Amino acid sequence: MVAERSAHRWLLLTAGLTLAPHTVHLPRWLAALCAMLLIWRGAQLWHLGRWRAPRLLLMAIALGVAAGIRLDFGHFFGKDPGIALLAAMLCLKLMEGDHTRDVRVAVLLCFFLQLGQFFYNQSLPVAALALAGAWLATITLLALHQQQAPIATQLGTGGLLFAQALPFMLALFILFPRVQGPLWGLPADAYSGVSGLSETMSPGSISALSLSDAIAFRAQFDGATPAPALRYWRGPVLTEFDGRTWRSAPSTLRNEPAYPPSGSSYRYTMTLEPHNQRWLLALDYADAGLAGVHYTDDFQLLAPEPVRSRARFALRARPHTMVGIDERETVLAAALRLPSRGNPRARQLAQEFAKAGGGARDIVQRAIDHLRTGGYVYTLTPARLGDDTIDGFLFDTREGFCEHFASAFVFVMRAAGVPARVVTGYQGGAINPVDGVMVVRQSDAHAWAEVWLEGAGWQRIDPTAVAAPQRIEAGLGEAIRLGDPRPLLMRAELSWLRGLRNHWEALSNHWNQWVLGYNPDRQRELLARLGFVQAGWQTLAVMMSVAAGLLIAALLGWALRQRHRVDRLDRIWLAFCRQAARRGQARAQWEGPLAYAARLQAAFPARAAEIAQIAADYARLRYRAPGTAADLRALAQRIRRLQLP
Repeated sequence: MVAERSAHRWLLLTAGLTLAPHTVHLPRWLAALCAMLLIWRGAQLWHLGRWRAPRLLLMAIALGVAAGIRLDFGHFFGKDPGIALLAAMLCLKLMEGDHTRDVRVAVLLCFFLQLGQFFYNQSLPVAALALAGAWLATITLLALHQQQAPIATQLGTGGLLFAQALPFMLALFILFPRVQGPLWGLPADAYSGVSGLSETMSPGSISALSLSDAIAFRAQFDGATPAPALRYWRGPVLTEFDGRTWRSAPSTLRNEPAYPPSGSSYRYTMTLEPHNQRWLLALDYADAGLAGVHYTDDFQLLAPEPVRSRARFALRARPHTMVGIDERETVLAAALRLPSRGNPRARQLAQEFAKAGGGARDIVQRAIDHLRTGGYVYTLTPARLGDDTIDGFLFDTREGFCEHFASAFVFVMRAAGVPARVVTGYQGGAINPVDGVMVVRQSDAHAWAEVWLEGAGWQRIDPTAVAAPQRIEAGLGEAIRLGDPRPLLMRAELSWLRGLRNHWEALSNHWNQWVLGYNPDRQRELLARLGFVQAGWQTLAVMMSVAAGLLIAALLGWALRQRHRVDRLDRIWLAFCRQAARRGQARAQWEGPLAYAARLQAAFPARAAEIAQIAADYARLRYRAPGTAADLRALAQRIRRLQLP
């Protein structure tokens, strides 16, 4: 059966909306091919071009697409090649034929691709876009049966079906067993595309994150918020150095911290974006007794598994805790280790600091004074360094980002005999005035130093704060030099845009917390409040069945209570039925127009031709194509002229 042009136009619109968000993930050549095929199909439907694609050409395109995807991805198994194949199949299906079956198959492909959007992004705009695409797909299916209905009628019917589906969607959302982890679980590409810190640091590695406005995590504090100088969020601790790159060393996991927590505490809930690592980037220093986490001997806080989906953690921090007072000798020895060669001028500077007399504290202070008075510049675009990166920064360029300052400071400390190491993480965070949640972005990525002092343990020294103190108090945008590139929303003239972002991010945070954050733990908590303490999948299946049954019964009751809408065509037909009823030939409820007309023709043979014409006209106008005003007037006049004996 050939589908009407209306259904194909709705299908083309559905396909375009469905494919649009996928174009950023498709290979460029495939995105261009899909766009060309959609334009070609549109030209056919709007009579701008009647040339149909030969079947052999479509087969050649399909084979070429398969070969191209194989070359691009190296395989067909996985999220990205799978989505690419579905996108190509949809566009080729649009070109293949005009039959009703082809439309239904293409709509199913659209539904799969709308689901595929969530493999890449589960944000609120993506959800709205997927719902809009599903709505258009539903209208496309309706157009197969309401071929001549006005556009407003088709839109309204599709919206009504969606409104009826919302209670079912809500019931399934609440009761369907939750699956922890990402929507896509294939090992080849399940967790690709995450960004953030790594377990290594070299010149330029952190400054590369500084232009990103992407959110690393959010923190909502119960009570007072720590001052900017205390907002150090601890990530990987880097001990090993090969002359250019710092790397983390293996650490021991603990159930309790390697220090006795003390001082004032800050209680907060962290919502951490996925980064495919175990570190939690907790505020220094994590308190004891935290559930579901591990401590390390270098004071990190780790999750039991890599954070591969957005996760919430209830944490406490005690920033004024003294840590590492009784540090092990092996750890201190590792914190003094340097390559045997390289950076001779930095080594000479360290020896000068050591020979000047005093203890480790004096050496640290001399290094701090050197950075403060040495004319060093904090910049996102430092000059390139040679093989001796520490010497190049300290004596030649004298400009760098936080990794340059931290790396040089730790190197000099070790060369002077003071145990030291690099700590990476984030520093700062801004309170969103809309919802009061602290937002820490990738642009807040930071590196600082820790030195070990006898009787005091590990002490944080931030060399960047020495040269650019405004970095700590006012943030990155106020610290970098004029002329350096800034993230768009750090620019002073765009305060109005930052206000819009704050409102949007507050809304997104609610979406993340109450929709995306509805994990197995939250589901169990909700069901426990409803009285189902031990709700396994069998209980959930029964609850879903009961909920679905109640909703179906409610919708059925609503449908039965609806008054039958009588339009002008029905009023004309009812006038005909009343005239026949007055002659003793009332229409039975089960009788259709043609069956009723056949009975009337037998009862009134003299008017058989007129009765047959009236019934045929009514059936045509009711079941095939909506009639014009002239058609309705002609039918009404024919009924008025009919005189039954």
